[in-house]
Amino acid sequence: MNTILTSARHEILCTLRARVALLLLVVFLGMVSLSSLIGWITNTTVTRVYEKILADGLTTAPNPFAAVSALYYSRNSVIYVVLIGALMAIILGVQATLRDRKSATADLVLSRPVNTVQRLIGQFLGLGAVIAAVLAASTVISGASISIIMGAPLGLDPSVRLIGFAALSWALMMIFALLGMLTGLYSRKETTALLVPFVIWSAIAFVLPQIGTAARPVALLNPVPALASPGRGSFDLIGAVTGPFTITEQFKRAASIVLRDDSVTGSPWLSILLLVAVLIAMTWIVVVTPRRTLRSGLNE
Repeated sequence: MNTILTSARHEILCTLRARVALLLLVVFLGMVSLSSLIGWITNTTVTRVYEKILADGLTTAPNPFAAVSALYYSRNSVIYVVLIGALMAIILGVQATLRDRKSATADLVLSRPVNTVQRLIGQFLGLGAVIAAVLAASTVISGASISIIMGAPLGLDPSVRLIGFAALSWALMMIFALLGMLTGLYSRKETTALLVPFVIWSAIAFVLPQIGTAARPVALLNPVPALASPGRGSFDLIGAVTGPFTITEQFKRAASIVLRDDSVTGSPWLSILLLVAVLIAMTWIVVVTPRRTLRSGLNE
């Protein structure tokens, strides 16, 4: 237990000292926090156009934003987590396991009776704590922003849903952090350790969903999951095979339902279970890394 806590504390300190990592954390926090502002600007612009059309007698339809949910203003946060948050997590994960190998301190640490499983679990918990703190801060800021926009404090249900969204975001980002840790452990070069997880992320976020749905790449930048093109039965079959591996789309589906996006219906539990299963599997793959791998050097 002492090894786990020491490793976790050391990882937190190293992350806070890394300028690149802190810059990414600030950028992510800022983008997620601005999501509410972007939603409010969209609402205001559309409402002004609607009022102009209504005054000209060109429509009798109600304002599309008249009964919008308070959580609508956080829906853009979904895509920010998939894009900025996942890439940030990858870099943090790579740095976590590559740091000792670059500084040649891994041999010194592991020359003592240090359990490698506890060492890696500690690094995992340290990264998890940093990412959780960032998500907690973004959740508080988003909740406060929505309260200001709505002119009233958030109720219990919207607040719980925002916390649930933060928990889903943590699970997705930790999956990619573990991916970064894994490539940082096994890659022989620093550039490879960064490049490989980026390629895997792009395949998961764009290639696999496009294969299963025939959606255009720009459609995959929406905060809701892509749907299979109608009348193309082959994509339904391919989508059934690739669906469990497209964890970003599973995240978007679960997050959209949690945030009460009317364009996504159904239950989020299957997507949540898939995310949890992948997180557990990735954690196991990382923590069973052989001791000799942790002590391997870089070919720079």
